[in-house]
Amino acid sequence: MRVRSVDVSPGAHAEVKRRDDAALPPLETHPLMAKEKTKREEEKKPQTKRILLVDDDAEIIDSMRYALEKQGFQIFIARDGNQGLAMAEREDPDLVILDMMMPKRSGFLVLEKLRRTREVPVRVIMVTANEGSRHKAYAEMLGVDDYIRKPFAMDKLIDAVQRLLA
Repeated sequence: MRVRSVDVSPGAHAEVKRRDDAALPPLETHPLMAKEKTKREEEKKPQTKRILLVDDDAEIIDSMRYALEKQGFQIFIARDGNQGLAMAEREDPDLVILDMMMPKRSGFLVLEKLRRTREVPVRVIMVTANEGSRHKAYAEMLGVDDYIRKPFAMDKLIDAVQRLLA
């Protein structure tokens, strides 16, 4: 292709003509440039933080989900420890909120497995109705990031979540 003429006068839209006098489309309309622009725009957007709730109590799950979604978090739900581990692997959450006492696999076993198998440790908040300090000490030994006793004010949970995801 030989360039015939280029108009670069101030304020004029540069137009390059081919030998057959057909105008070339503007560069920003090229599919590869459009993809690159979209990619740059996506990188500028703040990423929605992803939280996995693992609890067998539907009412607690619904309450936490409502409060956290209202804060702009993306929520995933698992109803037992085994499901929680599978979802943690599949969804790669930024934070796990984990009940201690659940069917199939306790929160302690889930926490232990998360700490052993993940290269980059996920943040974990353990929630429990158990009042024993021995359980809290064990959770801390396993590497829990926060420990909240039920019942709790939702503000306390939201503060802990925001602190850990800041």
